[in-house]
Amino acid sequence: MDFGVVLSPCYGKVERISIKNESRIYEWEPLFAIKTEAGNVEMIQTSVSGEVESLEVQEGDEVIPGMVLAYIKEDLFVTGSD
Repeated sequence: MDFGVVLSPCYGKVERISIKNESRIYEWEPLFAIKTEAGNVEMIQTSVSGEVESLEVQEGDEVIPGMVLAYIKEDLFVTGSD
């Protein structure tokens, strides 16, 4: 079983979390919305599907580039999207 890591790409504040602990996610599904220091909203997605192992941030948290947002327990289902 592999684990994927969802990282913040920018400085900002977590505006919205679209997933919950132990929920199933799919490739390219919006997971987080981060409002950057410049005022833009960055939608965070991942290229893996699986189950949310743990959320490492909450709405309102400040984030920096490379900060872990969530760990995903990857599944091996082939979904057909790249």
